[in-house]
Amino acid sequence: MSVDIGTRVKEVNLPIPQQKTYDDIIFPLILTPSSDDDFKTHGETLEWLRNQMSAIKENLLKHGAILFRGFSVKEAEDFDKFVKAFNYESLPYVGGAAPRTLVTGNVFTSNESPPDSLIPFHHEMAQVPTYPSVLFFYCDTEPGKDGQTPLVPSNMVYRRMVEECPDFVNELEQKGVVYSRVLSDGDDPTSPIGRGWQSTYGTTDRTSAEKSARELVASVEWLPDGCMRTKTEILPAIREDTRTGKKTWFNSIIAVYRGWKDSRNSPETSITFGDGSPMPPAVMDKLEQILNDLAVDFSWTKGDVVVVDNRQVLHGRRTFTPPRRILASLCK
Repeated sequence: MSVDIGTRVKEVNLPIPQQKTYDDIIFPLILTPSSDDDFKTHGETLEWLRNQMSAIKENLLKHGAILFRGFSVKEAEDFDKFVKAFNYESLPYVGGAAPRTLVTGNVFTSNESPPDSLIPFHHEMAQVPTYPSVLFFYCDTEPGKDGQTPLVPSNMVYRRMVEECPDFVNELEQKGVVYSRVLSDGDDPTSPIGRGWQSTYGTTDRTSAEKSARELVASVEWLPDGCMRTKTEILPAIREDTRTGKKTWFNSIIAVYRGWKDSRNSPETSITFGDGSPMPPAVMDKLEQILNDLAVDFSWTKGDVVVVDNRQVLHGRRTFTPPRRILASLCK
């Protein structure tokens, strides 16, 4: 059973693939008004959120992700207020690879990479020291077709990888991983990681950009064409969530291996073990299969809000037919 959230909202159990059960816990939790007469205004929604916040956060910890469907969240400003009702500290999007645009308040567009670009599974900003603890997504415009934001419980990925690729997992735990990326000089809308160094670090001054970059990565190199190459320190790819005691697949390995590919970057150099050796292609195929086997896909509906515990859950993006506008907000 989920933590009680009052009588005005009910838990919905939809058929697979919208929900799955792991260790007797529904994933994700889906909440919707009990009556069509409830939550006609955004003010009602905010009042309910504030009154039930303790139970909502308990459910988030238990389930890893919550889909709020049918509440009065009609525009970006409503979504911003929805996020702020949780009283989390916002986290600026500094150091991430995805092209995004500020919309209002602490709300950004989600990854603006081309519709035909699959965004593989990842923990948000796992490649930088300060990553968000909680992610919020909002459906402002429903996709024309597909465009799901698949979710996967990270501890289940770790468990399956231990079962099917134990040697790789042992090597990963011993060596860690290093992420390397070449940031373009200016944004590149043709690339899924086309955020240039200027927008990544919020400045057009190379000295300031390099200073900001060195707070997040181990090395910075300027290339003759004006691009910036960064390399992280050796980072853990598997972490224990101290709140649950569960080991999680906390990394962006498959996202980098499958997604960090453009005229400047290649999988062989963008993600390596800590000693510089490459990821084995056969294991990458197996990892991708496991992620998709475990994933939950749901079709977006206008007004949907999804809250994701970034320490417990990986997410991605399926390809889609426009239009589609999903907004996001990142919180510490």
